[in-house]
Amino acid sequence: MSMSAVHGTLSSLKSCQADIGTGMDIVTDVAMDLAEAAQDGEVNPGIKEMEAMMLECAKMDREIYYFVDVVQQVMAEVATQEPEAMFSLSDKVKEQFNERITRLVDKDLEKHHKVLAFKESIKNCLNQGNQELSEPVEELDADIAVTQTQVNFTCPLTQEDMVNPVKNKKCTHLYEEGAILSLIRKRHSNKKKCCCPVVGCGNTDVKESDLIPDQNLKRRIQNHKRQNSRT
Repeated sequence: MSMSAVHGTLSSLKSCQADIGTGMDIVTDVAMDLAEAAQDGEVNPGIKEMEAMMLECAKMDREIYYFVDVVQQVMAEVATQEPEAMFSLSDKVKEQFNERITRLVDKDLEKHHKVLAFKESIKNCLNQGNQELSEPVEELDADIAVTQTQVNFTCPLTQEDMVNPVKNKKCTHLYEEGAILSLIRKRHSNKKKCCCPVVGCGNTDVKESDLIPDQNLKRRIQNHKRQNSRT
């Protein structure tokens, strides 16, 4: 197997991983629709099925991540050895990948950032539904109007409305996903920590693992844009 073939396979796996992430976002959106449509505070059983799908996707995402990481490590080792070492590349990858997989536990899937975002989104939808049931329509409409004017849809980095907002679980600040990931990776490539870009925030070490997609805010931004397009 040539190095170019290996690189091509890794590229395909990373594309597959991106597709899994997109699929998880779609599952979250569908589950949120079910939660918003819930009547009398009852939880639609379909939401549990969606949660099971999220865990399965998280498992696939995790396995691809570890497989790609193992392949890259083995390739780095083989690159410093004789050309004949390429013949044992496949066996080394299988051995190291299996070692990693056996150490994993399914409980850790609950900590996947998109699974966490899924649960938080559903909880927020159900809480909002319960609030709607308990409040008069006039008061609720007024609250929604005030909330919409208070929410800032602007990313502190791009200074534009966010499209894929993520929340920092440490300081709770929000950013556009691509912008904050680019900043974190740039800082890390220079061996430096990434500070939260929000002025006055004391969080001096923002990590990718701290970021959780905010599907609720994403939907609110989309609704806000649709409303503006009608006016």
